[in-house]
Amino acid sequence: MDTAGTGNATGDSPAASPPRAPVYSPGFGNEHSGEAVPGALPRGRNSPQRAPLGLYAEQLSGTAFTEPRARNRRSWLYRIRPSAAHPPFRRVPDGALRSGPFEETGPDPNRMRWGPLPAPPPGTDFVAGLWTLGGNGDPRRRAGMAVHLYRANAPMTDRVFGDSDGELLIVPQRGALLLRTEFGPLLAAPGHIALIPRGVRFRAELPDGEAAGYVCENYGVPFALPELGVIGANGLAAPRDFLAPTAAYEDTDRPVRVLNKFCGGLWAADYDHSPLDVVAWHGTLVPYLYDLRRFNVLGSVSFDHPDPSLFTVLTAPAADFAVFAPRWLVGEDTFRPPYFHRNVMSEYMGLIEGSYDAKAEGFVPGGGSLHNMMSAHGPDRETFERASAAELRPQRVDEGLAFMFETGWPVLLTAQAVTCGHRQRGYDEVWEGLRRNFPS
Repeated sequence: MDTAGTGNATGDSPAASPPRAPVYSPGFGNEHSGEAVPGALPRGRNSPQRAPLGLYAEQLSGTAFTEPRARNRRSWLYRIRPSAAHPPFRRVPDGALRSGPFEETGPDPNRMRWGPLPAPPPGTDFVAGLWTLGGNGDPRRRAGMAVHLYRANAPMTDRVFGDSDGELLIVPQRGALLLRTEFGPLLAAPGHIALIPRGVRFRAELPDGEAAGYVCENYGVPFALPELGVIGANGLAAPRDFLAPTAAYEDTDRPVRVLNKFCGGLWAADYDHSPLDVVAWHGTLVPYLYDLRRFNVLGSVSFDHPDPSLFTVLTAPAADFAVFAPRWLVGEDTFRPPYFHRNVMSEYMGLIEGSYDAKAEGFVPGGGSLHNMMSAHGPDRETFERASAAELRPQRVDEGLAFMFETGWPVLLTAQAVTCGHRQRGYDEVWEGLRRNFPS
């Protein structure tokens, strides 16, 4: 038996094809719910003596039971088989996936930049295509983060992945990902982000035949929307623009390999069924999709350039995620590109499309740069000279879409990130030629 169920099905043994375009439920941090079959979701209680339709009731907790209500993340799942029904996991090779504590190389204060990942061998799926640049902290202590990139040219056929170490913030750069999760499907195209909570299992399919992008793995407290403070009630990322999936399930009786990242390593178990068999669910621990072009950019309408913290989409103790979305620049007597600075935070920047207004060349889509804490950086020479002489009329910045993973700890690199062929040697040269202008 190999069927996929959706809200179109009825009866005790439903079967239907999944919808072509996923349907979503809006709202960040909401108590969402969904049922792929009418009557599958219990009413008035979480764990009835007999769950509807012969399903198993199971709670998935992403935070401690006693977390304050506003921060508590948990969901109840009603599934064809309980998650407990599986054989033992065994250790499998990690490939290019690495995890904290990052001890392969020592701390390095130098600025670094990379081009896109090279094309992977044929048959590389999302998990096999994960490549770790670096990070900090330790998933065993639930503190810190990691920066990964991915390149894939094959769907995850009969493979499912879950990360016990943290949540995954996925930033597609080229090619869409159809993420079939326990809660239902998310279609994440370039310009979107997808958030997969800790422990939630999913399979990544490739509607465009191949895909590439970035991943921030957050080992600690889940991402949340930043407080707005004096901004007021509105602005930045609106909660209603975050989209949770609607329930869909797989009723599959054939071997499926389940991969689990646990305390830094990959483990695998061969199930005799798909674990994506959740027919109904409700709760606050859910995957999300967000369109970065919906970010409500705030900025100066008088003078000076705002700090990049004003571009924060999501925040957590381990890392912030900021986007440099299309916007207007109108500052008077102002150097408009990002200014020269040294920062107590460590910044990994990636480029989804186009170009970035602080770098004239070399920073390309699919690539990235790392400026560890207190390393001096800013616009290159060409950008500085052009912006210093520009006519200051209202300027629309819409030729690129860049983002930043920002963390309060230094990012320690993996050995592969230091030695790889797509690392751009001589990155410091972009600041050569910034001549002395002060009179002798």
